[in-house]
Amino acid sequence: MIDYIDAHKDEFGVEPICRELPIAPQTYYAAKTRPPSKRSVSDEQTTTDIRKIHKDNYGVYGVRKVHAQLRRDGKTVARCTVERLMRREGLRGVRRSKGPRTTIPGPLVDRPGDLVERRFTAPAPDCLWVADITYIRTFSGWVYAAFVTDVFSRRVVGWQLSTSLHTDLALDALEMGIWTRQRAGRDLSQLIHHSDRGVQYRAIRYTERLADAEAVASVGSKGDSYDNAMAEAFNSLFKAELIRNRGPWKGIDDLEIAVAEYIDWFNHRRLHGELGHIPPNEKEEIFYSQTPVPQPSERVN
Repeated sequence: MIDYIDAHKDEFGVEPICRELPIAPQTYYAAKTRPPSKRSVSDEQTTTDIRKIHKDNYGVYGVRKVHAQLRRDGKTVARCTVERLMRREGLRGVRRSKGPRTTIPGPLVDRPGDLVERRFTAPAPDCLWVADITYIRTFSGWVYAAFVTDVFSRRVVGWQLSTSLHTDLALDALEMGIWTRQRAGRDLSQLIHHSDRGVQYRAIRYTERLADAEAVASVGSKGDSYDNAMAEAFNSLFKAELIRNRGPWKGIDDLEIAVAEYIDWFNHRRLHGELGHIPPNEKEEIFYSQTPVPQPSERVN
């Protein structure tokens, strides 16, 4: 009622409004002169923090991730308080939705086996990568995006955009992943690369590049989304958090800049519930700080 009176007192006056509500004018004036409560002061500061976290993270965080980021920032706030304040501010996380698949199956002859069998877990970085392709509608036509993700840390190690679904799209994303890891001195001899049955991943140049890096190819056996569930889960996040959230898009040029910024945020700052609400890069740093990296001669053949 106090807020209502504040909003309309210039037009109608305080006392006439109080007679209609009803509320005693003395009650209104007492409320206006009373110092703010500790809770209201705390709520205002917390709301400011929540707004900043939500804005700085593409506006995609829901209650869980906002609460986790506040804790990482050293601010002790109950989750129910975060939920109440976000609801009051009209802030919410994005929701994912399903779309059509873009896989064009390759031939059955000489298809690699399914070494994953829907078990998307890994004991260390560079033990299992998953790869997939998704699509984006722009004003100038379709744009396709290929991603390669490390299952252990959820880090996107390679990506590429193109206006056509040719082999180079997937191969360029793979090349980025291999280059990134090898530049950091990582050994890929224990790597399994898992994908769907798309022709881009069955191409001779693609399989030869995997062999050159000593990686083993794995292809889903059933041909449905569950065979490559983790890669499809990333595509779903990407579409929800960037493409639909920040679109519409003019074409591939503005998308390339936006995707580069998104992947940097995703790898270094986005909190992942599956990782204990830490970013992928931090997950890998923790692993390497606690685990001696074996020399190539010590690795299992």
